[in-house]
Amino acid sequence: MNNFDFKNPTKIIFGKDSIEKITAEIPENAKVLLLYGGGSIKKNGIYNKVTAALNKYEFIEYGGIPANPEYAVLMDALKVIKEEKITYLLAVGGGSVIDGTKFLSSAALFEGDTPWDILTKNIRTEKGMPFGTVLTLPATGSEMNSGAVITRKETQEKLAMGGPGLFPEFSILDPEVISSIPQRQLANGLTDAFTHVLEQYMTYPVGALLQDRFAEGILQTLVEIAPKILEDPTDYKAASNFMWSCTMALNGLIQKGVPTDWAVHAMGHELTALYGIDHARTLAIIAPSHYKFNFEAKKEKLAQYGERVWNITEGSVDDKATAAIERTTAFFHELGIDTKLSDYTKDYEGTAEKIAKRFTDRGWVALGEHQSLSPDKVEKIVKMAY
Repeated sequence: MNNFDFKNPTKIIFGKDSIEKITAEIPENAKVLLLYGGGSIKKNGIYNKVTAALNKYEFIEYGGIPANPEYAVLMDALKVIKEEKITYLLAVGGGSVIDGTKFLSSAALFEGDTPWDILTKNIRTEKGMPFGTVLTLPATGSEMNSGAVITRKETQEKLAMGGPGLFPEFSILDPEVISSIPQRQLANGLTDAFTHVLEQYMTYPVGALLQDRFAEGILQTLVEIAPKILEDPTDYKAASNFMWSCTMALNGLIQKGVPTDWAVHAMGHELTALYGIDHARTLAIIAPSHYKFNFEAKKEKLAQYGERVWNITEGSVDDKATAAIERTTAFFHELGIDTKLSDYTKDYEGTAEKIAKRFTDRGWVALGEHQSLSPDKVEKIVKMAY
């Protein structure tokens, strides 16, 4: 097992009727900016619960943060923070709203002239404006980590940021919110969490037995509850396991002591930036081709995954690894997720070359757990995903 440091300061408040506990977590004298997305929280009762819990605070609302948190929209929200002298942020939404709030947390205290530099120059946020979250869509794990991804429409870019100052102070996780989530978003959430685990697990063995079991346990749980969630999102037992699996998939725990990949995300982000494809679906497009292209480097772990998660016991290591990739693709299809770029756009020709050039221009010339994925190899993987 590799050396590691681990600290996650986010307080998780999990369970039914937990939204009302907001009042015990935000400082009494805080001036709060309540941030949310397209307004679905006003239809499913979450908005009323949150505003009731905020009734003793001075707060202002800012809605309309889009599915891929857009820089221009966030800059408008940043003006509100400055003009209204906001001191505390509350994100009510899924990963996009929470990621957008993390950007605002950082930008609110940023001393430079252009907050986009936080992303383009990889500036770590050591201290941000304090914020909490109320999770409404399990998927990204953003409610318990310090990373975020922001989109800029004008340049067709989707870039990551992070730092120890961007952990939420608290996150409310009430599984009952799942009952109002559309099927498409539930499928996205399952796919997103599943692929998050794969990015931290599907590398090569380093003797981290417990970390492997943690990762496999999350994958097995997602496989088990996926059909239940899609059939009946009011199933509280399934919803609870779904929500907690998504959080555990990316709160930092399972990546400690092991090598991690993240090349699937790097390529997937470009597909979202170029074509507006849902984040989770871009991961499902890239992952199978990525594992096929890097088969020799990953086959030992692929075979282990096949045995432990999919009960693939027949054949050689190569046979099991190949079957594991096929079964993963089939799982995405069972969720209703297409796995080829041509399923989403007819304008896919030239995409691989464009992404490879972007990576070259940014200096992203050594991706993956072995730092061996150069832009020319990225180009081949993306072409395989057409």
